[in-house]
Amino acid sequence: MTIKKSMVAGAIATTLLAGCGSTNILLTPEENIDSVALKVSPLTDTQLKHWSHDDLPADTIPGMSVDKAYTDIFNAIKELRPTTVIVGVLDSGIDIEHEDLKNVIWTNEDEIAGNGIDDDKNGFVDDVHGWNFLGKANNEQLELVRIINKGDDGSDDYQRAKAEYDEKYNEALQNKTRYEQILQSVTQADELLQKELGKEDYTLEDLKAYKPSTPEAQAATGAMTQMFAYEDSVADLKKELKEGIEYFTDQLNYNLNKDFDGRSIVGDDPDDITDTDYGDNNVIGDREHAKHGTHVAGIIAAQRNNGIGMDGVADHVKIMPVRTVPNGDEYDKDVALAIRYAVDNGAKVINGSFGKYYSPHKQWVWDAIKYAASKDVLIVKAAGNESLDLDENNVYPNDNENNTAEIADNFLTVGALNYEYGPEMVATFSNYGKDNVDVFAPGTKIWSTTPNNGYEFLQGTSMAAPAVAGVAALIRAYFPKLKAGEVKKIIMQSGLTSTANVILGGNPNYKKPFAEASKSGKMVNLYNAMILADKVNAGKVKL
Repeated sequence: MTIKKSMVAGAIATTLLAGCGSTNILLTPEENIDSVALKVSPLTDTQLKHWSHDDLPADTIPGMSVDKAYTDIFNAIKELRPTTVIVGVLDSGIDIEHEDLKNVIWTNEDEIAGNGIDDDKNGFVDDVHGWNFLGKANNEQLELVRIINKGDDGSDDYQRAKAEYDEKYNEALQNKTRYEQILQSVTQADELLQKELGKEDYTLEDLKAYKPSTPEAQAATGAMTQMFAYEDSVADLKKELKEGIEYFTDQLNYNLNKDFDGRSIVGDDPDDITDTDYGDNNVIGDREHAKHGTHVAGIIAAQRNNGIGMDGVADHVKIMPVRTVPNGDEYDKDVALAIRYAVDNGAKVINGSFGKYYSPHKQWVWDAIKYAASKDVLIVKAAGNESLDLDENNVYPNDNENNTAEIADNFLTVGALNYEYGPEMVATFSNYGKDNVDVFAPGTKIWSTTPNNGYEFLQGTSMAAPAVAGVAALIRAYFPKLKAGEVKKIIMQSGLTSTANVILGGNPNYKKPFAEASKSGKMVNLYNAMILADKVNAGKVKL
């Protein structure tokens, strides 16, 4: 299907493709790109909730030009009938009853709900909306702990895991203690200042105008003034601290606990890829543990223009929930089987917002990635949140080991952008890599769906990957003849470039040109991607 020039004359007239057959993207003259950084001001709450859909030259925010694409392209081609694209979301579970998701959830039309029979003979009983490979399991150890527990097998992985364990455990314990102390100090200072200021909710401006009358009040004012540098309100600050305490508590109780057994409840042998009769059809799982997956699903395809909540990136999408990721490290077996499930049941895009740094059965996952490639399925994967250079560190799943040749052309790795254009454009937590991260997309403070009809800001490369999965789904909806490898190239080649030197690894003293932070050196842009896809589909541009 080709976007006809007559239908999108305005869009084509302002195409960012420089010349016939070229895939060099020229957003604006470079001096104008550089000046964008000077125009950025603090974002309001409303702006933050939408920034990932904004347009860099128009809004001075490095979003993906989603709104521009809908206004200038999709609204002009309404008479064209895009195909519906199924996106497999391999995650912690998805609240399929959420008000903004319930109408975009995939339904297996060949399965009769609740009859206890595998009607479509796909090997999964009553998989009406997907499959849950974790059963009733929620929490898990990190892979390095599982490796240690199996004993010394003489492998490099065992030696590395053993060396890292004590450091990680002590770090989690220290961080938990530190967060608890900070929360206690914040609570005490907040109680004092509420009395002094005569209000429960106060702002940084209130503190600046306040004249403390006692040493205690002066100390509390100084402490809370510093805290406002991290959050906009005391309530938000307390929430962040409590979530941090919960995170490190979970690490100590589950992820790094050598005695914890999270898998036996599932009832399978995770080291046997042929043991496939496990799991169930409850794709929500425990709603408390479904926040991550629900948030990811909303970024991709929360129902657009329904007057509630927020809009996902993509129309014409059905979300296929595949519960795969516990609170802890996922099992290679679950990931491999989940990819195959999504592929075999019609997904054309798979989102993987997870990852780990040990993979005992990585070949199973590689085989599944190759299987997806053979079936023309694109896999979009989060780069990870450890501020690491992936050219020097392997993260799994991946499409190569130690910078060797890629095993397939259908695997797209995504780093996270911050909403401030310029030196701080790469999120401090985001992994990066000239060879092993393909593109960057919005991933800092992203507003999306959470269980029980909720909405929340979350951040991570976990949020950047589904934004790109949404772009991929739209390309595949309008241009179904384009192959997965072509869609990957289109997304990489159509992004926006930048001449900025950016901070990498969260280290202000370590800067490189943005072009060296990823293989493409670009930020994903839906508007550009649709224009380039149109040209490739029409045979006017060869990738």
